[in-house]
Formats: sequence, structure tokens, C-alpha cells
Amino acid sequence: MDNSQLIDIFINRGLIDQYLAEDIISEVEGSGKELSEILADFEVIQTKEDIWPIIANELSVGMVDISNFTPAKGLLDLIPASTARMNGALPIKFDEQGLTVCLTNPLNPQTVEDLRFATGREIQLAIAPDHLIEKKINEVYGGTQHAMDDILGQLQLGFDAADGKNNMESEANSAPIIRYVDLVLFQAINEGASDIHFEPFESDFKIRYRVDGALYEMAPPPAHLSLAILSRIKVMSNMNIAEKRVPQDGRIVKQVGDKQVDMRVSTLPTQHGESIVLRVLDRSNINLDLEMLGMPANVFNYINETVRMPNGIFICTGPTGAGKTTTLYAALREINTVDSKLLTAEDPVEYDVDGIVQVPVDEGIGLTFSRILRAFLRQDPDRILVGEIRDVETAQIAIQASLTGHLVLSTLHTNDAPGAVTRLIDMGTEPFLVAASLEGVLAQRLLRTICKNCKTPYEPNDSVLSQLGISAHELGDKEFYTGKGCDVCDKTGYKGRRGLFELLNVTDPIRELITERAPSVVIKQKAIELGMQTLREDGLRNIYEGTTTIEEVLKYT
Repeated sequence: MDNSQLIDIFINRGLIDQYLAEDIISEVEGSGKELSEILADFEVIQTKEDIWPIIANELSVGMVDISNFTPAKGLLDLIPASTARMNGALPIKFDEQGLTVCLTNPLNPQTVEDLRFATGREIQLAIAPDHLIEKKINEVYGGTQHAMDDILGQLQLGFDAADGKNNMESEANSAPIIRYVDLVLFQAINEGASDIHFEPFESDFKIRYRVDGALYEMAPPPAHLSLAILSRIKVMSNMNIAEKRVPQDGRIVKQVGDKQVDMRVSTLPTQHGESIVLRVLDRSNINLDLEMLGMPANVFNYINETVRMPNGIFICTGPTGAGKTTTLYAALREINTVDSKLLTAEDPVEYDVDGIVQVPVDEGIGLTFSRILRAFLRQDPDRILVGEIRDVETAQIAIQASLTGHLVLSTLHTNDAPGAVTRLIDMGTEPFLVAASLEGVLAQRLLRTICKNCKTPYEPNDSVLSQLGISAHELGDKEFYTGKGCDVCDKTGYKGRRGLFELLNVTDPIRELITERAPSVVIKQKAIELGMQTLREDGLRNIYEGTTTIEEVLKYT
């Protein structure tokens, strides 16, 4: 819905004044949240669902409860599936007064006119929450794939590919394109996607999404629709639609079903158009409970003890998407109590957690990690989370914070735990400062787990075992498992992910090596002598427990 229309309704009804309206609009633009959520934050309404009775009152129509409502087939036949989806229209009843419908955007009078023309009947409005209407339309008219086929069919009708490419930007806000992009996002998010990729090539246009670390391809739309689809995403994320020469970053906050999903959007100019990737931050799909992350007991106990230390630095390391931030937030939740002041600096803020003061990095205005961290020291913190140590300045301030009585949690991009030590020194940090402040480093990976529904034992051949560094006579009675593939896991054999962990406990012997600028391989050898379990060894533990496959462990370690 148009935010300006909603704001006008609230002003006209005396619920807010012009000054508050300006503050609310500014907050919507700055936060990326939906207007209804901001209105609730400003205590104009109690919950974001309260906007619907106000809209119903403004339009002088009634509210209906559609949560347990299923239209009869005769009623559904009055509005074709493609028309219902494009207009966000759900038929409610048909009588002598006309056809009563619920609309996802009841404030748009053009939609009512379009439905009147398409059905040849008078249209009466009823009001229900838009996310319930979306859900019900998908239920009664078929699944998401049927919806995409319907919309693509409508887009193809009367659309000439040669002429269309020149007019695609004007098509970005057309109903079919809006509905199609919404359906793509809906399907990917419902599948549990962490990233959604829109990729233009010379002769085709691919849409792929990543689930449990693996990429899957959707049925692609016609290539000549790529510009309209990409433009629509840029509109949704408040980007400059005319700028196609440089990368841009944006944000989309969207209601998907009954949950709100935050997406970070990145564009990249390529030879055949802009490639766009959406990173999905579905907070309802995140487990921030340290006990549920699948850690070995010694790692779990160590992190629990470390986050309660009065000072020092604890680093979580691994590649992008390895779950580093999730682990650190789960650790923070263990100490998120009324007697602790917790501050975080992140790019971007991924999880909103009550009781933690969170600051988003904005390098465009000079709000860098180092500048925020310097300001943190004047905010009387107990624990500080720095999203990433990217440069020597941030590293030095983090060390200064730890040496002056603060516990600092952060991340680095290295392949293993000992590599984090040499990475800090390579940045330009003095080894004796690293040795004095660093308490521990946790390296981690995320690998797919075997689908419990189709899990089955199997015997690996000798060549696979040799890649793991073990021989058949060492196995004893150990069993290996794989997933055959079923409907639950979409024939992949995998469902869900869990972590692999490698913990470097920085004890006195390790501190001596750090001070001597020992290479990471020497530090690793010493840590293994002192009992460190490597990522590969933790992978073997998961294989023997039957939670993952040999192939997954070989892929990530």
C-alpha cells in the first residue's frame, strides 16, 4: 500500500499530527521497516494489525475473518486465478449487491475498477490483513508454481519481446511484474533460502536461491523480462533505478505470510545487465540458543566460560555464511542480563535483540567499525561485539578495549583458528598485544545434515576413506549414512545444517609462540599437541554420529 495514503488517513482521523507524521516517514525510510510496524513502535497503534480496522472505518466497509474461510468453487470461478493473483483479490461472497472481495491493497481505487471490468460485476469491498489474503489466494488457487505460470502467461499476452525491452522500466511497477517478483521471493523464502540470485546472461535470465548452502535454480522467466524484474527489485529496495553502471546496496523489509523478512540487496553491473543478490535475514528461522548449535561439549563449556570473563578478545572465524554472527549472538544471549551493558557494531545489524544496544555501520557518512568502537569505550560497556575486524585501526582499538577491562567479541575471515592470530599480526598489530589480549579463536563451517526421513546406511569405498585419512581396518563397527532423497528433502538427501568447530584456546605456550611471531602452522601443531580438535576431526565426529556424509566433510574441511 501507498504509505502516503495511510499517513493521510491517520492525520485526517486525528491520530497523528503533521510533525509526528514527518518523524514516522523519516523512520520508515531510515529503518526499512513497514509503516504499520513503525506506527506500533511510535505507540500510535498497539500492534501492526491495528491498521486494518482503521482502514475499514475510513472506507466504511466491514472487517472479515478469513483465517478459516475457504471460498466455494462457484465463487472462485467468478475471478480467474491470474486476475486474483495480479490484483491481490480474494472473493468472499456473491449476492444481489455484487461480488464482495478482500484486496491486499484496498486503498487503490484502480484495482476495484480493473476487477469490475474483468468480472463484469459490481465490486464490494471487505477488509482483512494483506498477509492473510496472500496466503489464502495461494491456498485456494493453487501453489506458488501455478501462480508463477499464470503471471508469466499474462505477461506474455500482447507483449512483444523486441518492443518490450525498451519499455521494461515502465513495466517495473505494473501489476504482473509486481506479483511475479513477490511470488519468487515468497517461494524462495518458504523453501528456507538464505540468498536469492537474479542473474542476466546473453540469451537467458536465471533465478537461483541457496538453501542449506547449496544453490537451486527456479524455472526461469523469459530473458526479455529481466530488465523489468531487476528494476522492480531496485524500486523495492529504494535504489536509483536509472543507475546501472556502479554497484548499489539497498534493503527490503517484506511481510511473507505471517512473518516479516529483512533482505539486504546488492547490485553488480555485468556484461549483460545487473546481477542482483538478496541476502535473506529471516529472524524467525534463526536459532540463537547456544545449546542448539551442535557444539562438542568442550567447545560449548569454553564459550560459556569465556563470555563471562571480565576482559579479553574472543574471535569467531570462517568464510562468509559460516554462521559466525549467529554463534556470537547465541553467546551474547547467555549473558544478556539486566546487570550487563552489551553493545554491538554491525554491517548490517542482522538480529534485533532486546537488551542489546546495536549500531549499524554506515561508511558513507564515516561511521566505520573503528569510529563506533572508539565511541563505545565512552558508553560504559561490559561486553562489545564488533561485526568484523577489517583493519589495523579496528584491531588496535579492540585490543585497547580488552586491556582496559572489556570483553570484545568479533569475527575474522580465515581458514582455521590459528590463522586468525597471524591475520591480526599481518594487519600490523604488535604480537605482544595480540598475545596479551586474545583469549580464544573458534573456527567454524556449516555443512548439510542428512535428511532423517530418507537416511540409510551405506559402505564407502576405500578411495573415499583414504581421502579422509582413514583405512577400512580402523573403522571397527562404525556405520556410515547417506540420504536416498525423498519429497521431504526435495530429492537432495539433505535437510538442515549444523556446525563444525575448531577451538584454539590461547594458553601460555600459545602466547609464547604468538610473541615470537611463529607461523600459523607451528601454532596449529602446538595447539593440536595441547588437545585442539581440528575441523576435519570434528567432521569425523559428525560422520560417526550419523548426522552428515563423508562428501560434506570433504567439501568443507
